[in-house]
Amino acid sequence: MGNKIFTTRFYLIVSLILMGAMMRLIPHWPNFTPIAAIALFGGTYIKRKELALILPFSALLISDLFLGFHSTMVAVYASFAIIVAMGFVLRRLVSVHGVVLASLASSLLFFLVTNFAVWYSGLVPYPHTTAGLTASYTAGLPFLWNGVMGDLFYNGILFGAYYLITSRISVFKEA
Repeated sequence: MGNKIFTTRFYLIVSLILMGAMMRLIPHWPNFTPIAAIALFGGTYIKRKELALILPFSALLISDLFLGFHSTMVAVYASFAIIVAMGFVLRRLVSVHGVVLASLASSLLFFLVTNFAVWYSGLVPYPHTTAGLTASYTAGLPFLWNGVMGDLFYNGILFGAYYLITSRISVFKEA
């Protein structure tokens, strides 16, 4: 298949990403979503970097059309761009250990960036001081926990399903 982009593996990756995006639309605990997992998974397995950014971002944008937009969207999308880049690093050696570490790192990154944006924007009633930022992060800890659990869960689903399918169904095996 060489440099061909639109392979059966590519369609498998896109299908898993779309299924993950649909999961965001069902009721869930706050921050227990598949979006960071989609970004990490896309960055890891979509060979062309521009597509690795476009596909997860498209899934996020489409689901945001249904869920609504807010004033800190730039921080959310910036976080996911960095998580896609983490996937570029992870693609060198995909392992359970690597996926777990990248999942934890992506959860922490998302928490730090988006909570900073919420605090900085004034959406929360904390003063623009170190103490105010600390209070904002402290109040957000339950969301970090949900994010970590959601990212581990959905990364397990996406990376696990991809591994099982590509290792057991011949049409998806590497040429």
